[in-house]
Amino acid sequence: MTFATEITDRAAALVALIGADVEPGELTTRVAELSDADAVSVAEAAAAIVRCAELAQVAAVGVIASRSARDAGHSGLAQARGHRTAVSLVQQLTGAGRADAARKVRVGESLLGAHAPDVAGTDARARADVDGATEATDADGEPPACEGGPPWHAPLTAALLAQTITTAQHDAIRSALGEPPVDAWGAAADDGGADSASAARQAWSRAAEHLVTEAGVRSLEELRSAARSLRDRLDPDGAHRRFLERFERRSFRLWTDADGNRRGSFLFDDEGGLFAQTVLDSALRPRRGGPRFVDSAERERATRLTDDERTNDQLAYDLFLDVLRAGTLADAESVFGTRQAGVRLVQVVDASGATAPTAHSEDGLTTLPSAASDQRICDSGHVPVTVDACGNPLDVGREHRLFTPRQRIALAVRDGGCMWPGCDRPASYCEAHHADHWAEHEGRTDIDRGILICRFHHMNLHHHGWRITRRGKDDFVLKHPDGRETVLHRRAALAYAWAGIDPPPRRFRPTA
Repeated sequence: MTFATEITDRAAALVALIGADVEPGELTTRVAELSDADAVSVAEAAAAIVRCAELAQVAAVGVIASRSARDAGHSGLAQARGHRTAVSLVQQLTGAGRADAARKVRVGESLLGAHAPDVAGTDARARADVDGATEATDADGEPPACEGGPPWHAPLTAALLAQTITTAQHDAIRSALGEPPVDAWGAAADDGGADSASAARQAWSRAAEHLVTEAGVRSLEELRSAARSLRDRLDPDGAHRRFLERFERRSFRLWTDADGNRRGSFLFDDEGGLFAQTVLDSALRPRRGGPRFVDSAERERATRLTDDERTNDQLAYDLFLDVLRAGTLADAESVFGTRQAGVRLVQVVDASGATAPTAHSEDGLTTLPSAASDQRICDSGHVPVTVDACGNPLDVGREHRLFTPRQRIALAVRDGGCMWPGCDRPASYCEAHHADHWAEHEGRTDIDRGILICRFHHMNLHHHGWRITRRGKDDFVLKHPDGRETVLHRRAALAYAWAGIDPPPRRFRPTA
């Protein structure tokens, strides 16, 4: 199907649904008269048209950016129209904000660069012009070389042109993967000196291909997180460097504004941010849709918190002041209840005892270098969870109606959070659902028959005729009330944590 045919077919479908005579002011009323199915069809057709139009737009923006390069001076396209950069010109042409215009420039240059390597380097300069990013340049400040074949991000360009991914997904994947760290990839001692640049590009290209296949079933945020996780697994040395860089940037500012209000601002490092998030979640979880199955004392505390007249922001403020006062006003149990705050990290250890180069947080799946995990083990110990090669924990039988705390840890290791499509609730906000109901199906409280679902989706499942099934250790399947089925894929970062990229790229340390 040609580009023009795609647009005209979608436009014809849209007109057929809403009518050819509708005025802009009547549009909302006309759509409100449609059935549920037709309203969804209108949204789908409009979204397809927007994707086509945006593809044409970023193609044009890429050309504009290439003709507005710094070395063109005042004769550049943007400069000739009175703009310092292509981003500024795109802002005026599209009415977009600076961040959105910068994204369009990045994607446009990537699109153009895949077909014209001689202009691909402008992408790095645009990133530096827009937001000071440095990952797209090498140690000398020059764009990475693309000699010896197509650029590593060619699979992203192909997927964008085929409309398999959107421009936002393209930018999320490419920005999160960063550029291949050529200097950290080398030949094995007996390899005879293989091309490290080619090896790195191949690995990053393969990672991009895998992320393209995930794009259809992942939210934009999860796709970006999965890309970062893959980057850190492929380049653990770089992951450790970035971890230390974020630690060095940590800061806290306190100031008084013009109205006399005392204000503060945190810039967290990885571990500090995780700890602050778990403190907040532990205290406010009942207000934000936390699990219902708690003991009577915790249930009473949750009720009081839910009925509290303070806003969530006010509760968070009072909480952190109590924490800052280091227990002089409240001890840990009265602040957090039975779910005290803490960061739990997950790290894969194979049968030989070798540990993975990175770990990830149980909530949020934030990737951390193995050194952070080692430090945590020294400080607070660890809980071993035996799993199979795909990350499925072992069974424990039908001894309990509810899943035990150790089983909940195992479910969090396997699922990483709510498994409902598109839901981003972390593991600590989830309830354990029996795929085989305890009474109706004599279901077993086994790990392989349990799945993490957030409170909202758990209630939705039971009250609206949804079912979750699983055959053996295959993926769980969500059965819709209308008979449709959706495979519940595990979160991408977890799939890569257990299995990596198949086939996994081989990484070599440079020889001395």
